[in-house]
Amino acid sequence: MNTVLITGSNGLIGSAAVSFFASKADLVLGLDNNMRKHFFGDNGDTKWNELNLKNKFKNFIPHNVDIRDVEQLKKIFKKYNTDIDLIIHAAAQPSHDWAANNPILDFQVNANGTLNLLQLTNLFSKDAVFIFTSTNKVYGNTPNQLPMIEKEHRWELDPDHAFYPNGINETMSIDNSTHSIFGASKVAADIMTQEYGKYFGLKTGVFRAGCLTGPFHSGVRLHGFLSYLVKCAVSNITYTINGYKGKQVRDNLHSFDLINMFWHFFKNPKIGEIYNVGGSRYSNCSLLEAIDIVQKITDKHLSTNYSDKHRKGDHIWWISDISKFRKHYPKWEFTYNLENIIIEIFSEFNNR
Repeated sequence: MNTVLITGSNGLIGSAAVSFFASKADLVLGLDNNMRKHFFGDNGDTKWNELNLKNKFKNFIPHNVDIRDVEQLKKIFKKYNTDIDLIIHAAAQPSHDWAANNPILDFQVNANGTLNLLQLTNLFSKDAVFIFTSTNKVYGNTPNQLPMIEKEHRWELDPDHAFYPNGINETMSIDNSTHSIFGASKVAADIMTQEYGKYFGLKTGVFRAGCLTGPFHSGVRLHGFLSYLVKCAVSNITYTINGYKGKQVRDNLHSFDLINMFWHFFKNPKIGEIYNVGGSRYSNCSLLEAIDIVQKITDKHLSTNYSDKHRKGDHIWWISDISKFRKHYPKWEFTYNLENIIIEIFSEFNNR
């Protein structure tokens, strides 16, 4: 490989991509202006991760560039042009709550930023593979219409439903639902990425992810729940459970496993393809179950309080059906289960 361009390179997915592709590409270009600090304050600062990557990988070149700034982006695309083999677009405003208070900036980052990258790819690097890190929030709150059964520690899908064995697949509608403002901006980016594939012929892949996490996640109250749970446990911070009795279910995918999916897609790309990706039935938990596991692994009591008000558009139950991706790329396998993920987060937190 010649050159890989990674947006959001200081963040969870971007930094994992830098680490993965540094041994496979001649150059790894990172685009990150540390806007996560603007979104979430000092606790969201990812500059430490950029310094870590620069020290580890001599072929990593970071750029302090805002993806909304098309002129700055154009300079990079003009310079590297057809040398760019792969673009991994992971930069985003990732919080539902933040987006609700800042809808214009959220849309500018998530939708307009993605369009800028797609258009410049089409102009300068048309043969490159373009991978977009989307979200399961493009489905809005439609999953909440599924038949649920309340159990002691979690909500569960009715065993008679077609989605029960493997989770929710790509046939679910993304229309006529409450997405959250964040979800709506990601829908725009998701559809545009597909369209640049189907209309212009770009090799684009859309990965609709559930909860993504890993050791370098700068978890904060509004985003990154497993990482933030560990932080609360070891720092004696009270964690607030928002609605659904704490029984809401999420699947959890390690950042390495997602980047490995990207690698498989790069080697055999499709045109405007979509995939639901996540921990599936292999790695999932309710919030109550996650709290219990975190307490056992950290050997700390996690103080909690409860709010009856759930976040608008929030899913009661989400487990991703990854069967479509597995069918297209049968050699891909999970490497991390839920407990492995939390143990690694805890270990890295202690090392910081």
